[in-house]
Amino acid sequence: MHQDLAWFLMDAMKVMGTDAVGVSERELRFGMSYLKAQQKRVQLPMVCANLYVKKTSKPLLAPYVLKQVGTVKVGIFGLMSNAVDLGPSRDSLRVEEPSAVAKRTVAELRRKGATVVVLLSQLGKVEGEDLVTAVDGIDAVILGRSVPLLQKGRLIKATVACYGGEQGQYVGRTLLTLDARRKMTTGENETFILGPEIPEKKEMAALVKGFTDSFNEKLQKLQKEKAAKETGKAVQGAPEHFLGGEICARCHPAESAQWKTTKHAQAWETLVAAKQDTVASCVGCHVVGFRQAGGFKDLESSKELAGVQCESCHGMGSAHEAFSAAPRRVTELTCLTCHTKEVSPGFNYALYEPHINHKGTGTRQPLPGSPMRKYLPAGK
Repeated sequence: MHQDLAWFLMDAMKVMGTDAVGVSERELRFGMSYLKAQQKRVQLPMVCANLYVKKTSKPLLAPYVLKQVGTVKVGIFGLMSNAVDLGPSRDSLRVEEPSAVAKRTVAELRRKGATVVVLLSQLGKVEGEDLVTAVDGIDAVILGRSVPLLQKGRLIKATVACYGGEQGQYVGRTLLTLDARRKMTTGENETFILGPEIPEKKEMAALVKGFTDSFNEKLQKLQKEKAAKETGKAVQGAPEHFLGGEICARCHPAESAQWKTTKHAQAWETLVAAKQDTVASCVGCHVVGFRQAGGFKDLESSKELAGVQCESCHGMGSAHEAFSAAPRRVTELTCLTCHTKEVSPGFNYALYEPHINHKGTGTRQPLPGSPMRKYLPAGK
C-alpha cells in the first residue's frame, strides 16, 4: 500500500541534486527488481559496495561515485550491514562483511585520485562507529539506519561522524579543512533543524503537495473499502475501551469547555488540513487510543475518538471507577509520549502546560508560536 512512497522519495532526491545515496535492506522491501526499475527510471546515484547478486557475484549497485568539487576529488561509497534480513531479495542477493569491503574500497578510491573519502553508512550507530575505528582512510562518515540525533558530530580517530537522526527533519553539515595537497587535516560536523527560517523551494513544495494529496486520497479510498468489508462483523471488544470526550463532558462540563479552547481539540482537523490523516505515524498522536482495543480505527467507524481528548491524558474511560478513586496525575512524561524531540523540538512543558490544564474558567490566552508551527500540525 505504501509502495508509492519509494518512487516519490527517489524522485525528490533527484530533484534536490543528490550526489550519492546509501542503501540498506529497507530499500529492498519491495524486491530487487522494483528497486532496479525505479533506479533506471530516475537515474539516482545509489551506492553500496558490499551488496552482491548471488548468481553473477557482481555488485547490485555502483560501489562508489567519484565527485570533482572544485580542485578536490571526493570519493563517496556506501555500506550496509551483513546481519540484516534482505526480505524478498534474500535468495538472490548477499551482503559481504563490511570491514573487508571498506578497506578494499578506500584503497581503490585513493588509487583513483580521491583525496577525500566519505562513507554513507547504513550500519547503525555502533557498527558504523566500530568500522571507522578499524578502517583507516575514511575522512567523514554519515551514519544512517536508526541512529540518534546529535547536534554536534564526533571525531572518531581521524573520521568526522555525522548523526542526523531520521525522518528528514535535520540536515548535517560537515566541514573539512584540507592542506595544500587537498587532503583532510581537521574537520567538524553540526546538525541543523529545517525550521521556518529555511525557505521552501517552490518546485519541491509543489512536488510534495501533489504527491501527498493524491497519496492521501488513495489511502482514504482503501480505508473505506476495508471498513465496508468489515461492516456487519461482530466486534470482539475488550472489556475496557475508550468512550470519547462527549461522554466525559456529561459529568465534567467545565473541563470540557476549557478543552475546546485548546489546540488539542482541533488536533484531527489540523492533520486533515495537512493531508496527513492517513499517515499512521502521525495519526496516533491526533486521536484517542489508536491501534488499541476499542480505540480509534478510522473516521468512518470511530469519529467520536478523533482529536486529542480526555482519555489521551487521563486514561481509558471504562476504567474511570478505578482511577477516580486514585486520580491519575498528568505529568510531563504524559505529554512527551507525543511531543517528542523529533516532532516537537521546541516543546517546553512549563510554557505549554498552563494552556491545557483545567484550572480557572476555561479560557486561555493564545499560545506563543512554536518554531515548528510552520510545518507541523498544530496538534503537535
